[in-house]
Amino acid sequence: MMKKNIDYYMGLSYPVAIERIPENDGGGFFASISLLPGCMRDGETLEEAYENIEHAKKEWLRSMLERGMNIPEPADQEEFSGRFLVRLPKSLHRTLVQISKREGVSLNQYVANALAYSAGQKV
Repeated sequence: MMKKNIDYYMGLSYPVAIERIPENDGGGFFASISLLPGCMRDGETLEEAYENIEHAKKEWLRSMLERGMNIPEPADQEEFSGRFLVRLPKSLHRTLVQISKREGVSLNQYVANALAYSAGQKV
């Protein structure tokens, strides 16, 4: 078992969110790692913001390790099978079946598309 040191945590794939900062707020880019509360940086360019958040991540992790604090880890993609069971009212089940038949797709395909659309993802 690998010791959970700075190298271990730096090797994990933490999702980084990068947003453009409006020109009237100074411009540039703002980067953050939501799994590491308070871990954020900015930069004039996209590349600079990413480089800065990587440095911030290392300092954030080092600080947490030094203080013996719990460090959240990103979920491994292998943990998600793509399957889940949903209980719903019979009337909603009937409505979904009727719509999927009208659209000429399976109930699973219709529900997956509806969920993806609702979550802002394209299928």
